[in-house]
Amino acid sequence: MLDFFRYLTAAVMTLIAIWRFPAVRYGDAHRRALWGGYAGFAVALLLYTPAVMQAVDNIPVVDLSALLRHFASTAAIIASLTYVATSYGKSSEAVVPRHVAVSRWIARASYPAGAIGVTLLTILFFTAVHRPRQTDDFLSEHVGEWGAAAYMSVFYFFPLVTTAVCGFQWTRASRQAETTSMRIGLRLMGISMWMGLAHTMARIFIVWAAVLFPLSHSTIETLVDLTAMWMNLLFLIVAVGASIPTTSAAAARWKTLKTLYRLHPLWFDLVKAFPGTSLYPPGSRLAELIHIRVPSDVRLDRWTQDIADACEKLRYYAPETLLWAAEDMTASHPDPEPAAEAYWIAAAIRAAASTKASQYATGPLQAKPFVDTDSEAAWLRRVSKVYAHITTADAQELLQQSAELTLESGA
Repeated sequence: MLDFFRYLTAAVMTLIAIWRFPAVRYGDAHRRALWGGYAGFAVALLLYTPAVMQAVDNIPVVDLSALLRHFASTAAIIASLTYVATSYGKSSEAVVPRHVAVSRWIARASYPAGAIGVTLLTILFFTAVHRPRQTDDFLSEHVGEWGAAAYMSVFYFFPLVTTAVCGFQWTRASRQAETTSMRIGLRLMGISMWMGLAHTMARIFIVWAAVLFPLSHSTIETLVDLTAMWMNLLFLIVAVGASIPTTSAAAARWKTLKTLYRLHPLWFDLVKAFPGTSLYPPGSRLAELIHIRVPSDVRLDRWTQDIADACEKLRYYAPETLLWAAEDMTASHPDPEPAAEAYWIAAAIRAAASTKASQYATGPLQAKPFVDTDSEAAWLRRVSKVYAHITTADAQELLQQSAELTLESGA
């Protein structure tokens, strides 16, 4: 059962770290610190799973997985402290609340303290901890040894401070949260930190009690397993608490990705017809959806601009009567206005491929009262839905009808 929770917790934390990875590329210091905390704890939890421990044990350093796990946890803890400190914005204000000033001071001090702590851990690991053979559980196998107790005390100093700081700040922030989702998320994260504080204090008590008052091996294993289950539970609560406030953002991102998926045929053909319209060469639908060059909302804004710019260029190739012909062809369509625009674009692209640009542009497309990128993208989704089903023959037929209208108007 314990192994199951280890794998579950490691998997959940790894998925969250992967989900938030774009913050490394285009996020601010606040978001990068949050990702660093998730990534560090994901590595630490993975190193706690039997499969990864067995793989690391192939390296000829006894119990190396434990040392690496504690290194990763220390890095994650420092990132978490930085995240809490940067939650209050920039530190340029002359006067700040005491709890904010203390959090920022602790975050700044965590970097040199972390370097000292990692150095001490390394020295104690290779000198004070008796490691004659590989162990399945570092703490339960070494509990009762003064060297291991000193080693674990150095390590537990960092989560002791971090859980106290984060627990206080997140509990306090939950009372002032503006939205229900943020309030619930912060409350759960605060609860998890108080659970972490209790876990850390219990572990410190266990390691030193075993040194001062020898306990049976079965008692030690039971206490260690119980606190391990407690730790995995608190990490799951952290994951849930951190995910709740992001549900709206996740829904918005999913909506944006769906819009990009629907717009791709229209955008791809337009920027391919006019190289240089887009900042980068267009790729396949899958390639465009999975790349992380820029955030999805920024990409959507660029795509709408690319489509608008390309349509302006098409006005120098489209016959004057093309839009009238498109409106006549789509009069019986269930969604006639975007359908007319889609047919106009398809035919104009075909005309651009076979004729030279005119000196004068034809009349513009019908003006739309767009107020933002989302409203423009919603319209273009309707246009692209029709455009995706227009064949080359349909575009050619429309050009022919346009030419006939030109002859009629000339007569």
